[in-house]
Amino acid sequence: QCIHNGFGLHTFKEELTGPEYASRFISQVEEKEIPYKLHTMVLDIQENTAEKGAALKAGIFKTVLAMNKEDGLMELRAKAVILAMGCRERPRGALNIPGFRPAGIYSAGTAQRLVNMEGFMPGREIVILGSGDIGLIMARRMTLEGANVKVVAELMPYSGGLQRNIVQCLDDFGIPLKLSTTVIEIHGKERVEGITLAKVDENRKPILGTEEYIPCDTLLLSVGLIPENELSSKLGVSMAPVTSGPAVNESLETSISGVFACGNVLHVHDLVDYVSQEAKKAGKYAARYIEDFSKQPALENEEKPIPFLAKNGVRYTVPQTIRPSHMEETLTVRFRVGAIYKDCAIGVYFNDHPVAHLKKNKLAPGEMEQVVLKRSDLLSFSEENGGVPENITIQIEPK
Repeated sequence: QCIHNGFGLHTFKEELTGPEYASRFISQVEEKEIPYKLHTMVLDIQENTAEKGAALKAGIFKTVLAMNKEDGLMELRAKAVILAMGCRERPRGALNIPGFRPAGIYSAGTAQRLVNMEGFMPGREIVILGSGDIGLIMARRMTLEGANVKVVAELMPYSGGLQRNIVQCLDDFGIPLKLSTTVIEIHGKERVEGITLAKVDENRKPILGTEEYIPCDTLLLSVGLIPENELSSKLGVSMAPVTSGPAVNESLETSISGVFACGNVLHVHDLVDYVSQEAKKAGKYAARYIEDFSKQPALENEEKPIPFLAKNGVRYTVPQTIRPSHMEETLTVRFRVGAIYKDCAIGVYFNDHPVAHLKKNKLAPGEMEQVVLKRSDLLSFSEENGGVPENITIQIEPK
């Protein structure tokens, strides 16, 4: 449903629309004759109930319970499972906005589907709450379809979207972006008739006297994405509190052996090309896990993983841990910052030993950052200090 362009610049070195980008991978699946099942709901994933050693010997480790209308209820047995369920939009219910439940309130993704795939216009006089990328893109899309987008309001003091989307979707169309502003009331009983905006303080509480009424017939919500991890939690995978996704190591393997995670189920990305890169790695590591399956019992007492520490403005890292013996020549560590930083640097440390100092003009929460760790640096540190570091810190520091 993402018919805009901007996809594939990293993966295919050309600019594609969403459907064009997806079709490239669909063609690859068909060319390689990879079996797939559509319209299929996975209900449960379980570790094999047999004794672990016996399960390993039999080559059966996970049971996936799924259902569709052709096969009914079915069990799929696998040595490795990749979690790639993506994410979902945060609904109105999570926002606690007072008012009735009139027609005209949509998530930005629902509005995108209605306009781009179903051919329906959700409304004509639009207010958008939240400046995530989907909300910004829908501000432009609704304008191109003839609607009047009156304002994009954002609770935080910064936009949650890419800078290029702010420029191309708002600035180019003269759509105002109001930061530190939220919707405090929705007016209308049968259909949205208007909304009341208000400025918020540093604690994100509305400031009395800053209320502004805006007549409109539609409110679009672009207030964040949530990794879809009900299956992961049910399986017992350890979750990372900041990302709401599984905690993984350098191989994108979760706390449960043979279960891998990638894409937006792991943490919400900004570019789909990064999702595809991560998925490719997860596939490679899952295949490697299966090849080494017979060796698994010998790996019970392998090395202790080194944790990443996110400090001084870095909210989280993915992966969360690293095992040097499993690391390839380079490892890309992705992360987001918690505020806007200008004229700063990204510092990387093995314990307290500085490894990198990357100067940056600007860092923003809406754009994912990354650093590349070299295996040679870890080995050099180990030789000089008689062992691997106890932790690896990534932080924001002065330029």
